[in-house]
Order: sequence, then C-alpha cells, then structure tokens
Amino acid sequence: MRAPVGDMELPPEADRTAGAPHPRETLHLFGQTAAETDFLDAFNADRLHHAWLITGPKGVGKATLAWRIARFLLDRPIDAGHDGGMFGDAIARPNADTLQIGYDTPVYRRSAQLAEPRLCLVRRAWDAKKGKHAAQISVDEVRKLNSFFHMSAADGGRRVVIVDAADELNVSAANALLKTLEEPPKDAFLLLVSHQPSRLLPTIRSRCRELRLGPLDPENLAQALDAAGFDAADRTDALAELAGGSVGEALRLTNQDGIETYAELIALFSKMPQFERPRALKLAESCVGAANVARYDLVVGLMDKFLIRLARSGAGRPPLVEAANGEAALMVRLAPEGQAAKAWAVLQQTLSARAAHAKAVNLDPAALILDMIFEINDTASRVAAP
Repeated sequence: MRAPVGDMELPPEADRTAGAPHPRETLHLFGQTAAETDFLDAFNADRLHHAWLITGPKGVGKATLAWRIARFLLDRPIDAGHDGGMFGDAIARPNADTLQIGYDTPVYRRSAQLAEPRLCLVRRAWDAKKGKHAAQISVDEVRKLNSFFHMSAADGGRRVVIVDAADELNVSAANALLKTLEEPPKDAFLLLVSHQPSRLLPTIRSRCRELRLGPLDPENLAQALDAAGFDAADRTDALAELAGGSVGEALRLTNQDGIETYAELIALFSKMPQFERPRALKLAESCVGAANVARYDLVVGLMDKFLIRLARSGAGRPPLVEAANGEAALMVRLAPEGQAAKAWAVLQQTLSARAAHAKAVNLDPAALILDMIFEINDTASRVAAP
C-alpha cells in the first residue's frame, strides 16, 4: 500500500510493511513503555542527547518510536517555560509525560505527508529505472543532510533526522553520517533505527545514546495488530510464538497465511521418518515461479523456525505455546534428549546456510525445499524416539 501525499503518490517505500500503515502514520506504540520513559526522562531533565540509536528485533516498533520522538520534538517549542521572569528567575517547564501528539496537529499532518521542512528521512532510494530499491543507503542520501540543515535553520526550532535503517548505510554513507554525529548542528537531533547495531561502526554507536526495544507479548501484539487493521482473533498466541514478538513479522505471517502454512509443515513432519511424499511434493511445487517468491521465503523461514524450536525443545526449553496442533507431541518424539537437540541445531545451521546460498544463485525452489525435507526426515530417522 502506498501513502498519498496531497494529490501525488509516493513511490514504493523500503521501510513500509505491505498492507500496514507506515510508521509515520502510526500514532500509538504498544509494549515499549520503558524506552519511551527513558527518552522522556532525559528530555524532562534537560539531558537530551543529540543522537539516539533505537535498537531491537525487526518489527517491534523502532521506526514508530522514531517518528513519535520526531513529532514530539518538532511540536514542542524550544525552552518553553524556561524564560526568565522580571527578575531573571527561571520558570520551571512542566514535565512531559507522553510523546503523543494529536492527529489534528500541523506537525503530524506534515510529517505523515513527508512535508515537514524540519524533518529529514534518510533511507534506501527507489530506482525507478530498475524498478527496485537500492541495496544500501548511498553517500548521496546522507549528503542531502547538508542542504537540509542549511535550509531548515532559517525556520528556527529543532531539526530532526531519521535514518531507517542505519544498518543499511554503505561504508561511505556511514563515514559521512559520522561527521554529522561528531559535529551536530545546533538544535539538531538524529534518530538511528538499527536492527543489528553490531554491524554499525563502533564510532557511530559510541556517539549515540541507545534506546533498546524488546519483543511484544501476546496482549501488546494483539493491540498493535488491531491498530494496524488486522484481526488476529484466537491466533494471537500462535502469531506471537512464530513472530517472536515482532509486529512486522506477525503482519507478514497474517498476510501470507503463515499460521496455516506452519500447520501444514507440522502435519507433514508428524509422519517422520515415514513422511507422505505427495504432500511434500505439493508443498514444494507451491513455491515455484515468480508469483510465489513470497511463498517460497515463507516456507523456508517457517522450516527454519521449526528446527530452532525443535532444537530448543530437545535441550529442555520446549515452547510455552503450541504454534500448531500437535506440535508439542511432535517435538517430544523428534527431540527426546540432548543429543537429538544437538543434531537438530547442527541441521538448522546447515540448512539455513544452504537456503541463503540457493537464493543467491537462483537455484530451483522446489528442489531446495524437497532437499530440506529429505534432510529433516533423515535426521528424524536417526534421533527420533521409537
């Protein structure tokens, strides 16, 4: 889904989840009260750092928090309540207790339309000729900050930059951003979204204050899905399990019938080491063709999740919630003890690497999935309980 801007329409956006509102259009954030409180505490104490690194797993609300912080900063006048009185006495500024601003505020409306002159979004560019996004954020995208800071300075007030995601900066772009972090303009704030902060330059990390976001519990996940227009109904627990507390992953699973597909896998694996070959062939063939690329990625990803859950179960950490009927009993049978858990963990790493290689060299999807099923069946024949 593309977001309208007046009578114009934006090109496809690299930081948008298909079928869901963009983070800049999302007013509420669920399950991340601690991170919001940390930022507000710094703001209220006048210890507001100029650069914030917002980290955590994909899809837990990092970009939504970045946009909430950006709107909050742009909506509040600088030093409001700190002007001296007749005798120069400082007037205490009322503490802010929320980042929330209303839908009807000019800052919200302009930000939602990417028309706020004091806010700059740095992300992977859309290449109209190639019909796809750039693989990384280029140095040219970061260099745009020079003109942004120069032009926005005339408007006064704070200026905010959102980098989503900082992990996608190429080397030159990262070095260019580092210069801004080292010598930030007056009243400028940089919000860096990062799924894997270990991939960032240590010098970038050291110049930022971190806000760490965690996975959502089923209740907050259900609220976030409902706010995004999705009804998880009685599948919230299963979604929370398979999505790892990530709203973004839960939306992907919902859009692509991930819960039903995982149930198919459990039904297929339940017969191992005597599985049903016709069912395996049907699953593999459903992933063939350009129209089924998303289906292919879904199946491979769910098989990887299954192996991880299976290895943990054998190591004494079974899932607290079944993601499909019969999953718990299947895991007890396929991973009855520690040695079996080790075998499944090794297989998960092997098949994960094989799948990544197959995608890189465009191997036949059906052949890869069948090969993965055969490997799982072979391991089951060696380690499963009688």
